[in-house]
Amino acid sequence: MWELGGYLGLFVAALGAATLLPMQSETVLVALIFTEQYNLWMLLTVATFANVLGSVINAALGRYIEHFRHKSWFPVADDKLERAQNFYHRYGRWSLLLSWVPIIGDPLTVVAGVMREPWWSFVLLVTLAKGGRYVILMLSVLGWQ
Repeated sequence: MWELGGYLGLFVAALGAATLLPMQSETVLVALIFTEQYNLWMLLTVATFANVLGSVINAALGRYIEHFRHKSWFPVADDKLERAQNFYHRYGRWSLLLSWVPIIGDPLTVVAGVMREPWWSFVLLVTLAKGGRYVILMLSVLGWQ
């Protein structure tokens, strides 16, 4: 039963780390790997799923914020937002491959929501980025043991 607690802790850390909350999931993952009591594939799956889910929450918040675009206080005019969205869809979606990077990654996922990135490409690119980061981290840790 304690094993479930480790997976749940990793899930919470990875989910929180992907939102705008100041949390770290890498240290939790590394600590669980060092215990040698957890299935590595399950750790990778839980961390990646939770981290991507956190990014989906960010994008959903970005889309929700965009609903206020017709309010007088919204900082961007409709035509400029539409041009920015078109530019983003043409060139900017690949920036989601940087969604794993500390400090800039979380805001990128919010911007992707504001820019109305299609869900299929958002989830695909963010999963590649965040899952790839966890794979590299895991392989690095296993190389040290």
